[in-house]
Amino acid sequence: MSDNGARDAAIHRLNRKRGFVSYIVGAVVVSLLMVVIWALSGRGYFWPAWVMLAFVVGLVVMGINMLINKPLTDEQINREMQKGS
Repeated sequence: MSDNGARDAAIHRLNRKRGFVSYIVGAVVVSLLMVVIWALSGRGYFWPAWVMLAFVVGLVVMGINMLINKPLTDEQINREMQKGS
């Protein structure tokens, strides 16, 4: 992989990590807001758990995607270009 390719791959990985952290922060903020709304509305059935569960599913999917999907190599790109010709 060329220096530019390695740099681009590193930037891509860093952007994905930054997005993952942003997702976590957003999920925590929204979850806290839902708990506050639940508490102020008389409590009862803890419905914010469903929102939190959706966030957890999203985090798991994003985490697996970050671990499994590796950056493309020049060899993979060239091989795919050969198939298209």
